[in-house]
Amino acid sequence: MTLEAKYGVPVVAMHTDKFDRVARSVAEVGGMPTLRQVFVPMPIMGKTGRELRAYVDGKDPLTGRPVMQEVIEGLTKPFSDEDLRAVEYDRSTPRLCAPDTEDNLRATFEANHWTDYLPIVLPTEARVAAMLAATHRKPDEVVGRMRPTHFREAWEYTVEKVAVNAVMAGARPEYFPVILALAATGVTARHSTSSSGATMAVVNGPIRAEIGMNWGIGAMGPYNHANATIGRAYGLLSQNGQGGSVPGVTFMGSQGNGYSYNSLTLAENEERSPWEPFHVGHGLRPRDSAVSVWSGVRSTAYTLGLRETHWREHIGHMIRGMDPQVPPTLVLDPITARQFIDRGGFTSKKAVIDWLADAGRMRAREYWDYQLVQNYIYPRATFGEEPMASKLRAAPDEMIRMYEPDDIHIVVVGGETNGYWRIMGGTYQKTVSVDEWR
Repeated sequence: MTLEAKYGVPVVAMHTDKFDRVARSVAEVGGMPTLRQVFVPMPIMGKTGRELRAYVDGKDPLTGRPVMQEVIEGLTKPFSDEDLRAVEYDRSTPRLCAPDTEDNLRATFEANHWTDYLPIVLPTEARVAAMLAATHRKPDEVVGRMRPTHFREAWEYTVEKVAVNAVMAGARPEYFPVILALAATGVTARHSTSSSGATMAVVNGPIRAEIGMNWGIGAMGPYNHANATIGRAYGLLSQNGQGGSVPGVTFMGSQGNGYSYNSLTLAENEERSPWEPFHVGHGLRPRDSAVSVWSGVRSTAYTLGLRETHWREHIGHMIRGMDPQVPPTLVLDPITARQFIDRGGFTSKKAVIDWLADAGRMRAREYWDYQLVQNYIYPRATFGEEPMASKLRAAPDEMIRMYEPDDIHIVVVGGETNGYWRIMGGTYQKTVSVDEWR
């Protein structure tokens, strides 16, 4: 789109047929609804060179016309006056719906894809006003911007729009500063990756107790009103604040992700952790309240405690079982956190993280054979970016790190009924103050 719009270079975009609706939607949002596009069959992964050549020599599965004929026509056929018309994409949304029955209004919200299809609390003016009373910020103040992918322009949303989604999720007004802080991250909980990534949100500081969050038994489950509705509000705000999250149009997660219902939202068990709280390790004070977010959360490895003899080998196997493109975050029950000290002598999170970075090693040729490493890390390595470039220079059988220490994180949560713990695959994004949004 940039080549054609900015530099006048004729372009034909080629996609697989599964991306038909989303590709056309992106072109429309970008003001180029008539961008020439050609489609070939899906999948690409695992196909031989001969099979891929057959795609190109064959027919477009959507139009039935020869692929190369469409490419040539797309590069040479002039645009008509209609093609060149100016296109404006309306990013506004109505502030109020017309009065109607409760059932009809719920149906309207579902028909417009404004919900996650669980029951919602209708956002009346009175309910939204009560939510807004929980912050000193003005209703029309812009909180942030979001977009489902970097191909789309970001939409902005105000404090009032965040409040609307908080009401819909069933959140209480006292939760609103946390929801505003999540909105301020600009990290969408409805990212349109085909790998079906979700988000994870971890709350630290006094706000946890003030609003009754759970960091003990069942903290990552459906047993706490604040945990559940704060995360759900984050998800609803993301899909509505970024202009939609519709499968096949603005969401392409092939399998979807159950974590998306409440964005895996929890509070850290600071009281039982042997180390500093997560937000303190990221520049805040213990008395500050904050929320931290991870994106691309889609994989988990788990086990019970640390065994006396072979726990180092066990953890090495767990780390190597993760995809190298997605960094690990250890989510530890306090029992296991203390075992890292008792059996490993790791009196700080940094000591654990440094050891994990060394434990997670594999042969260079195996590392570079991962599809996502080829897609996202290999190009950066070829541009000379470190430490990826050094990994690319490694001998095929040299043992290289899957992850660097800065990419590995630790969160302590759980009620100590047993030492189960897990490794969540996901990329830490940022930590934001909640106090600024009170």
